[in-house]
Amino acid sequence: MSKHKWILGVLLLAACATPGGNQASHRGESRPTPEEAKAFVARVNRDLKELWTREATAAWVKATYITEDTDRLAAWAREEVMAYLSRAVEESKRFDGLELDEETARALWLLRLSLPVPAPSDPEKRSELAMVESQMESLYGRGKWCGPTGEGPCRDLGELSEVLARSRNWDELLDAWVGWRTVSPPMRALYERNVELGNLGAREMGFADVGELWRSGYDMDPEALRAEVERLWEQVKPLYEELHCYVRARLQKVYGEDRIPSDGPIPAHVLGNMWAQDWSNLYPLLEPFPGQGDLDVDAALVRQGYDALRMTKLGEQFFLSLGFDPLPATFWTRSMFTQPRDRDVVCHASAWDLTGEGDIRIKMCIRPTEEDLITIHHELGHNFYYQKYNHLPILFQGGAHDGFHEAVGDAIALSITPGYLKQVGLIDHLPKDDKGLINFQMKMALQKIAFLPFGKLIDQWRWDVFAGKIPPERYNQSWWELRERYQGIASPVPRSEEDFDPGAKYHIPANVPYLRYFLAHILQFQFHKAMCEAAGHQGILADCSVFGSKEAGEKLQAMLALGQSRPWPDALELLTGTRTMDAGPLLEYFEPLRNWLQEQNQGQTCGW
Repeated sequence: MSKHKWILGVLLLAACATPGGNQASHRGESRPTPEEAKAFVARVNRDLKELWTREATAAWVKATYITEDTDRLAAWAREEVMAYLSRAVEESKRFDGLELDEETARALWLLRLSLPVPAPSDPEKRSELAMVESQMESLYGRGKWCGPTGEGPCRDLGELSEVLARSRNWDELLDAWVGWRTVSPPMRALYERNVELGNLGAREMGFADVGELWRSGYDMDPEALRAEVERLWEQVKPLYEELHCYVRARLQKVYGEDRIPSDGPIPAHVLGNMWAQDWSNLYPLLEPFPGQGDLDVDAALVRQGYDALRMTKLGEQFFLSLGFDPLPATFWTRSMFTQPRDRDVVCHASAWDLTGEGDIRIKMCIRPTEEDLITIHHELGHNFYYQKYNHLPILFQGGAHDGFHEAVGDAIALSITPGYLKQVGLIDHLPKDDKGLINFQMKMALQKIAFLPFGKLIDQWRWDVFAGKIPPERYNQSWWELRERYQGIASPVPRSEEDFDPGAKYHIPANVPYLRYFLAHILQFQFHKAMCEAAGHQGILADCSVFGSKEAGEKLQAMLALGQSRPWPDALELLTGTRTMDAGPLLEYFEPLRNWLQEQNQGQTCGW
């Protein structure tokens, strides 16, 4: 998953530019006009294109070469954009109440939403917030676990995650899980200050707190968004509970009932992922019909000598088959595809648009695995989205809402079916019957369905933190209450407020809103179904691959080209014909697996 440009890039920023405009009218000497508002937006678009390019460059260097110096450079750049945006937002308020054309009014509104954590106007507090943000992200990027004694060997997140993915030894898993969470306690005081300063900035912009600002970016009332998220969760909750029930029963056979209770939450460290958000590494333990259908893509990638560049080229080829333009030559020379051996970097996969006009990149530490192959398609979805809307003014260069940006590449990845994998030579034989289909859907569900409650609860936690409903003395307790309530998982060892387990997830110290990922897991199936219909697919939705369909690509590109220039229902309607987010296509996709799970769970005590 990634920080795309209008959120990450909105971290960009530059120095001494000011929004300009008629200062006399700002002092109240004359009433501003719609023409002045339009000119103001034009100036801000020009300024921000330059400013965000400067900050994006500093942020890129910091993420790919972590030192105290690059921390400082990125913080200075971020502080400069905060200062510019504070001035621009304040000046924009003089146009409140004017009758403006739709484009100008939308640009002014998006300007107010342009920083995930807005800075206070006070220069000292603004500088402090910039440094706090930079320090938190660097603590995460440099994090290592050097064992109980601190004498090593030291392992970073990638190495610890590999233990979670591959080991089935309870104690080894526990050591890696607890070890990574030693990285985050130093962030706790920083995060508390981050909340205080961000809320000051949000209130200056007219929002109750940062959480309300985030919820305001969806072309609906912030409280209506809460209700919409709950509605979507209720649609998918029964399927998640059925998957949880099956997985818990299988894990109990591995670890015993004393460690995996029949009616309780699952210990978080045995689910194959550092945050228990993706259970696909457990597939060998959970495979419904062993040996039915060759789905070992990892082995095929290694056997066929796929490296990071070749895997990325394969991802690009899918988009080219839909009629997209190729990635620019600079993408291949400026991206970070593998983990350097000589320095600390942030390996968390992300897509970047540094200039708003074609300098697009990805940052990954790619391994020859199916998981990374799918992640590449996800990140390239951002990059091809950037290319489609780079013609728009910079304030409109974003997804229709942020969930759209995350959903595009994942919708393409849904077309990585057994049929497609055989077509590109990564498997030898197609599954011959429904057993192969159930195996394939299980593998997909362990990624897509397992993620849903996690995708929902992270921002639910942060919304309540920003609103003061969760005070600092209950940060960790409330975190685990939500994880048990929604995910049905629990910490494998006692945790206290000396810990700061939310900070062990990248998006918390990096201040990246997370609801986008939950919404993307709904939208991607809507996108997939619409593209499959455009491609003329016949049969069940799970069998559809739109690889090679120019018709599907044409509809997708039409939606992407709108960027953020129109409310998201307009964009959704272009591709799907509907103006409402709906989990119906997701449930349709997984219907074969759901029927099978219900049979397997008979006699089990489901729930926790």
